[in-house]
Amino acid sequence: MPFTSTTTSNKLHFASQKIVQFVQISCVASMICLLAACSKPVEKVEEVRPVRAVMVGAGSADVLAEFSGELRPRVESRLGFRVAGKIVARKVDVGTVVKRGQLLMQLDGQDLALAQVQSSAGLRAAESSRDLARAELKRYTELRAENFVSQAVLDSKTTAYQGAQASYEQAAAAQKNQSNQSSYGSLLADVDGVVTEIDAEVGQVVAAGTPVVRVAQSGEIDAVIGIPEDKVNAIRNISDVRVRIWANPNSSIAGKLRELSPIADPVTRTYTVKIALPNDVKDIKLGMTAYVTFAAKTATSVLKLPTTALFQDKNVTSVWLVEQGHVRLVPIQVAGSAGEDVLVASGISAGQTVVTAGVNMLKEGQKVQILGAVQAANVTAPVTGSDSTSTPTSAVSVPALHPVAAVTDVFSASAGVTQ
Repeated sequence: MPFTSTTTSNKLHFASQKIVQFVQISCVASMICLLAACSKPVEKVEEVRPVRAVMVGAGSADVLAEFSGELRPRVESRLGFRVAGKIVARKVDVGTVVKRGQLLMQLDGQDLALAQVQSSAGLRAAESSRDLARAELKRYTELRAENFVSQAVLDSKTTAYQGAQASYEQAAAAQKNQSNQSSYGSLLADVDGVVTEIDAEVGQVVAAGTPVVRVAQSGEIDAVIGIPEDKVNAIRNISDVRVRIWANPNSSIAGKLRELSPIADPVTRTYTVKIALPNDVKDIKLGMTAYVTFAAKTATSVLKLPTTALFQDKNVTSVWLVEQGHVRLVPIQVAGSAGEDVLVASGISAGQTVVTAGVNMLKEGQKVQILGAVQAANVTAPVTGSDSTSTPTSAVSVPALHPVAAVTDVFSASAGVTQ
């Protein structure tokens, strides 16, 4: 019996503890439910993305296209000897500035000297034969006057003299020609210029007319570029041409279209264009890299945007428009490029606000905050050079973009501009 009483007491004590724990848990759950019922629901905070933007302006201005090339002489002569022979001397190197009449190369003159002696001897022999025929003709003329010889004899002497005179003239011409041939053993510069290439060396035997030295005539320099076939007709009608040198990009030189090749280069498939530069331009040298800019104005208005404003998705070029604090993705059509900016032909209009920084972090309908207040700028200044860029966006205000004229009629470009 005592054992049974103790076991029952323990069970009652354990049960009481469970009841107390259940009551405590129930009370805590009830309090949580009461607090949850009294509290307000948590509102979802919409993410606001800070961006930079510009207000688009409309107008018309110059549109540019720029091509790279190099400076070349307008006239570059490939000089060669007019007679065959072995080169025994070379007096110039590449880059040597030469004057007209200056010796460039020399041939071995032994054979030419012997030919000169031979022609001189032939001339003296022909002269002696002519003098003899003249003297005989004079004597037979006197004899005929005395009727000592017949007229037929006199006629033969006259014919002999005429033949001797012709032989003398032939020998004289041959001697003069050989004298010229001897002088051709010395290759002289025919113009003032600079040596651009050496095509033969001392000891080499060359044929007559083989080019051995290239001399670029000084004074006249062209900027030579290659243009694609879809720009040929447009370039032909443009008169505003400017040239910049890579060594001095801040200086612009007025140029003139001098030559447009009618045939495409078989290797590059581009058409060679030569732009004439003024003769008084300083600090330029042959072979320098040149950038030729063509400027043209068209009637159809387009807009200019920085490349950072473009958003590329599935081969479609778009921009983010800011409307009532939210962004909307709008596809556009790119008409071309102007420096570091692109030209927009359609898709947006003047007065709209376009995001220029942070385009890859946005999504449709997202709320944005523009860094600085968007202000409308007075759009009056045209884009007149390839170095012209849109007015930079500051942290306080976002100015409007400069307008540009449509490029589709003059300089067509691919619409697939990637970000």
